[in-house]
Amino acid sequence: MALKEGLGPSSGLTSEDVDVDSLMEMMRAYDGSDMQWSKYAFGDASRGYTRNLVDEGNGKSNLLVLVWSPGKGSPIHDHGNAHCLMKILRGDLTETRYAFPNNDEPEGQMTVISEKTYRENQVTYMADDLGLHRVSNRGSGFAVSLHLYTPPNVAKKGCHIFDEKTGRRSHVPGCTYFSAYGRVLKE
Repeated sequence: MALKEGLGPSSGLTSEDVDVDSLMEMMRAYDGSDMQWSKYAFGDASRGYTRNLVDEGNGKSNLLVLVWSPGKGSPIHDHGNAHCLMKILRGDLTETRYAFPNNDEPEGQMTVISEKTYRENQVTYMADDLGLHRVSNRGSGFAVSLHLYTPPNVAKKGCHIFDEKTGRRSHVPGCTYFSAYGRVLKE
């Protein structure tokens, strides 16, 4: 089943509609070998990664191609109560998951729950009830991943990033796109 078909005629889902197993299967079934995604894959070595919008899913989801610069990655972050699925299209990406900091304790080093490296065509799922995470490209070339977020809360409301040493949280208002529908946006 194609991603668009699986998301239905509205190209989107409500949180109640989310069947994670079904979405995981759709992401696994996506064949990126034809490189159709490359027209959305704009990188910028001066950034940790770029967020490139492919589809807004009728306001109920968004599909992005993220391009990860060599040796860089994301800050530790939450997902604004959204479901996030990630498929590796090129290269390897390492996901480090963290426990949410305990607000009752003084500031301190964040606790790592797990770390796993995903290779081309592998799919993973993340949501706030699983913790926080950071995604990193430890390779020497650009890596590319396909992300499905539903609902698209981070794009609309932002997310929180966390300082690894202190656990201190900061709000980042609506995360911006580097490109939309195959066109680089002006900053």
